[in-house]
Formats: sequence, structure tokens, C-alpha cells
Amino acid sequence: MLRSRLLPRAARSLRLGPVQNVTAHATRRIHHVPTLPHDYAEGGVPNLMSPGGFAIAWSDYMSLMVEKLNGLTAGTELEDKDTKTISLLTAREPSQAPIFNYASMAHNNHFFFQGISPSGSPMPDSLRAELEACFSSLDTLRREFVLTASVMFGPGFVWLVKAGPADYRILPTYLAGSPYPGAHWRAQPTDMNTVGNDGTAKSYFKNQAFGFKKRTGDLPPGGIELEPLLCLNTWEHAWLLDWGVGAGGNGGKLAYAEAWWELIDWERVAQKAGTLRPEFKSAS
Repeated sequence: MLRSRLLPRAARSLRLGPVQNVTAHATRRIHHVPTLPHDYAEGGVPNLMSPGGFAIAWSDYMSLMVEKLNGLTAGTELEDKDTKTISLLTAREPSQAPIFNYASMAHNNHFFFQGISPSGSPMPDSLRAELEACFSSLDTLRREFVLTASVMFGPGFVWLVKAGPADYRILPTYLAGSPYPGAHWRAQPTDMNTVGNDGTAKSYFKNQAFGFKKRTGDLPPGGIELEPLLCLNTWEHAWLLDWGVGAGGNGGKLAYAEAWWELIDWERVAQKAGTLRPEFKSAS
């Protein structure tokens, strides 16, 4: 349940002061906070985020990401490129990890907000048929998506991706990890809170430490081409203020994910998936 009565005090306690420039000399502002399809500034996202919650998850956070990104890319060949392109260009360069993180986070967060609308939209029949073929039912897809988000022991995003004709999958990425094939070197699909240096994780860490010497091409070992269609932001700043930690089964990330599901813009998802067909005008 959205905890509206707790918002004023919590919002004041979490409000951050003005953010200082990353570098004093970086005065150009090439990257800007994008304009969303819907204006949530006054009333928040219905049944998902209060105005204070939206301000933290979008207005304040995106302003910070853009400011950091501008400070790191001003005067470089990356300053006029979009966040997706920047994340792809810096994914394989350890020295550019900070740039990747800010660019990828800005892109992922924007993708998340683009995928919802104030009341959601009906799912087109063409998309419904393909999703049901992949997941057996929409209820199964919903349950897997929501539970995947709920059990992530760490911040990140949960994605619905298309890996081929009528081939849909759920993909979690942690922290600022990217779902794009070209950035899979930093997909961060593993929850580092649940693995160790030895045991079943030993081969994973060995690959991370030495595998780059043997890698060729644009994709990492096991990488596949895919297209992101939809994502859910599981970072605490996106839900903690409005939904609480979920103690006693009240609110929490699970309830937040369930509320998000009701606001998905399925029309937009279908367009990205390529399942919508243009309507032809009659000859009459």
C-alpha cells in the first residue's frame, strides 16, 4: 500500500541540498534530463509514487546523473552522444567505468519511466499471443517478473527482452548493468551479494580476471542479440520512500513491483517488439 501519510516528513528528511558541479571548469551542459511522455511532477505516478517519491526517483536522481555525466564528458568525443551510445562505447574500458555507470543509469532509469503511463494501456492481441506462447500465460509472466524483482538482493533493473522471433525472456541486471548486447561486458547479471571467491563462483571470477585476454568480437562468451522492451527499476530510491521495507508483509518492493505492473504501457512495448502491424486504408 502506498504510504501517503508518511510522505511529507520522510520527503523532508531525505531531501538533498544543491548538488555541486563535478568539476568547476565544466560549464557546458550537453546532456539534459529528458522530458517524459507524462507529467508526474504535481501528482506523482498514480498508485506508484508520490510527488516526493517521483522527485527523488526521477527529477533529482536524473539531474544528478546528467550533472555527473556532463562533468566527465565535457570537452571529449563523448559529450554530444546519447547515453545509450556512451554506455556501449565505454563498456569494455575499465578506466571509463564511471562514465559507463552514469550513462547507463541515466538510460536505464529513463527506459523505466518511458514504459509506464498514468493508468497503463491494454495489451495488443498480437503481443499477448506471443507472450503467452513463451510463458504459458500472462499470469506466469507477471509472477516471474514480480518475484524476480522481489528477490534481487541488491539494486538494479529487471527487463523483458526479445531474443528472437516470438522469443521473450526476463533478464535481471545489477547496479548500472546494461541489457544491450554491445555492453554485455558490463551486463552485471550476477548478484555479487550471493557468491564468493570459491566454490561454484570460482570459475566466474576466473573468467572475469583472465577471460578478457581471449575475448574477441563485440559480444562476450555466451552473449546473444536481444532487444530490451520493458524494465522495472529496483533501486531503493525508486520505492523505499513510498512503500517502506515491507516488514510484516506490508508494502515493500514486492508491493511496489505489483503496483508497477498495473501501469505498464503495453502499446509501447508492442511497438518496440514489432508485433503491431499498420492498418491499411480501404480502397473505397
